[in-house]
Amino acid sequence: MEILKKNIHMYRQTKRAVSQITLEEDFNVPDVKPDVEQIIQSKEKTVIESTRAEAGRFFLKGYVQVNVLYMDDTEDRQIHRLDNRLKFDEAISMEGLEAGETVSLSCEIEDWNVVLINSRKLSMRGLLTFTAVTDEIYDMTAAVEAKSGIELCQKKKRLEFMQLEVQQKDIIRIKEEILLSSNKPDIREILWENVQLRGYEIHVQEGKLAVEGELFVFVLYSGNDENGTKQWMEHTLPVKGQVEIPGCTPELVPDVSVLPGQMEVQVHQDMDGEERIIHLEGTLDLDVKLYANQEMEILEDVFSPEKELEIFTREELYERMVMRNSSRLRAVGRIQVEGTKPRILQICNSQGVIKIDEVQITENGLQIEGAVLVQILYVSADDTMPFAVLEGSIPFSHFADIPGLDEACRYRLNTGLEQLSTTMADSEEIEVRAAVSLNLFVVCPHQQLCIADIAEKELDLQKIQKLPGIVGYIVQEGDCLWDIARKYYTTPKRIMAMNGLETEKISRGQHLILMKEVERVNCQTV
Repeated sequence: MEILKKNIHMYRQTKRAVSQITLEEDFNVPDVKPDVEQIIQSKEKTVIESTRAEAGRFFLKGYVQVNVLYMDDTEDRQIHRLDNRLKFDEAISMEGLEAGETVSLSCEIEDWNVVLINSRKLSMRGLLTFTAVTDEIYDMTAAVEAKSGIELCQKKKRLEFMQLEVQQKDIIRIKEEILLSSNKPDIREILWENVQLRGYEIHVQEGKLAVEGELFVFVLYSGNDENGTKQWMEHTLPVKGQVEIPGCTPELVPDVSVLPGQMEVQVHQDMDGEERIIHLEGTLDLDVKLYANQEMEILEDVFSPEKELEIFTREELYERMVMRNSSRLRAVGRIQVEGTKPRILQICNSQGVIKIDEVQITENGLQIEGAVLVQILYVSADDTMPFAVLEGSIPFSHFADIPGLDEACRYRLNTGLEQLSTTMADSEEIEVRAAVSLNLFVVCPHQQLCIADIAEKELDLQKIQKLPGIVGYIVQEGDCLWDIARKYYTTPKRIMAMNGLETEKISRGQHLILMKEVERVNCQTV
């Protein structure tokens, strides 16, 4: 017997390991820098330099880049910048990992603190959580038709599934220049910079994937004038880029994450040789998966009135997309000056990071709880502390309606900060308004018994001879023509013809005439 089969390309995570390390270092202020009176703010970013997969272990090297903005103890209360790298060299145990296998790595920095020990020494400490995963594309095999020299009755089942068509990681390179306005002095030194991706959109096109968004750039610098006045600049850069993706079509369903990579901000000279150009160079890192929603008829059951058929099955796992949804929500709140913080004179820059605190699976959907963590750099009303930072969180809550969701479902949540605005309510309070995007991709796994092989055997003639040639049959609860035909060695179409039925629908108590005929006919039930 010949069995025709089709393969469905599926994606699954095969291995996962989580490791945590604590980084701690006492940092000495370089001799060329003045004493530290007060730390204004700090930021940190993980940079992975190299990775290597060996049998059962995944090795990684890198560092945490730490930048500190501080005020010195001179009479003028000048501000300065410190840079440091805390290196790490870690091995993560991953059972079943093979040498050279591709591993995806993510890192989260938690509880990072920079504390002033004395005017020449700072303590830097934080927790790094590494998550390493491997995935694979595998084929789910399903029989779609059986062919034989004997009569076969075949029952088909329509299967709706999601097939992975494209999996690719790529980058979009960013290279932009910003010219200072004419009323700003030349740049002597960049003291602080912040680059954020906001409001990006994904467009699936023929043979390529396009990304559009905005880069919000902030630079605080010392002016190259007599007093070295502190200046700042904010600029929004439109970002448009695309990557070539073979096999990409507009009909495919995207599951794409876009994250800013390493961003370098430097000072370049203009045509007159003056330090007035801010040069930005970096990457956007893309993790692309494109799926196709498809339907296919698979062979669910088969029998023959001529021979006994032994059916061999195996359980296959496939996935069906439940939801792809993009939601926009507002987070609004106020942050107050507390403790010894000076009052606010003017806002310089606001930056925000979205933190998801909890995602709870309920019977009807996902309950998402999170917050926008806001950091505001401002000019203070206190001459002894010209700059200060105000921090706070603006909570938000969102319910994604997904009927029939359960714990077995797999979801991916990509967040984005669309907009962030901060306004002084008064000298001690700032109103924050944020627009948050939540891009949700949900799939649910399903088990399906698929026919792997069919063996033909001769009929048990003694068993058949014991059956009456003609039977009057009363339909019982749960009966169907398929099961009745199989039991009495006939076919559903023959039963329909003998009893004048137009459809296969039968009801309890209905009377049917069945005739045992073991002879060759063409029969197919879908």
